[in-house]
Amino acid sequence: MDIETYRNYCLSKKGVTESFPFDEEVLVFKVLKKVFALGSIDAIPLKINLKCDPDKAIEYREKYEDIQPGYHMNKKHWNTVNFHGNIDDDLLKHLINHSYELVVSKMTKKNRELLKTLE
Repeated sequence: MDIETYRNYCLSKKGVTESFPFDEEVLVFKVLKKVFALGSIDAIPLKINLKCDPDKAIEYREKYEDIQPGYHMNKKHWNTVNFHGNIDDDLLKHLINHSYELVVSKMTKKNRELLKTLE
């Protein structure tokens, strides 16, 4: 998956915005102001941080060399995924979806209801 495909996939989800809150290099995706994906757009190879259930995070790290503990993140809850390794697009989409859904599941009921009304 390339950076544009990744960007478009994240933005296709309800309530998602993108920004560069730290500098001009780190692209951050948020769902209703809560981060679910971020990474440096200039990094070669492209690597992104995605939120992950702690038990699944360990499982993914053991199974895939290109999934590591989250760089500069809480390593219990975040993974860093190398896009140009042995991770196929379907798995990347699954990991992005998992991150998004995990963040949404932790939102207040009011925000989850608000998210349902967005296009």
